[in-house]
Amino acid sequence: MPEGGKKVRVTQVASVLGRKPGQKETLVGLGLNKIRRVRELEDTPSVRGMIRKVAHLIKVEELS
Repeated sequence: MPEGGKKVRVTQVASVLGRKPGQKETLVGLGLNKIRRVRELEDTPSVRGMIRKVAHLIKVEELS
């Protein structure tokens, strides 16, 4: 991947209370743990997998 590659902006939009085990840990791995917290992350396959696991709890925006 070229240096300064693609990025994604993820925003937490829902709580992890009452969710399946592992989803809270996935959000913490993405750098999220409170509603409306935002992180810009490299667009890698591992980040995409984490995003898929908690897609119902976050909003994703593609950045250039």
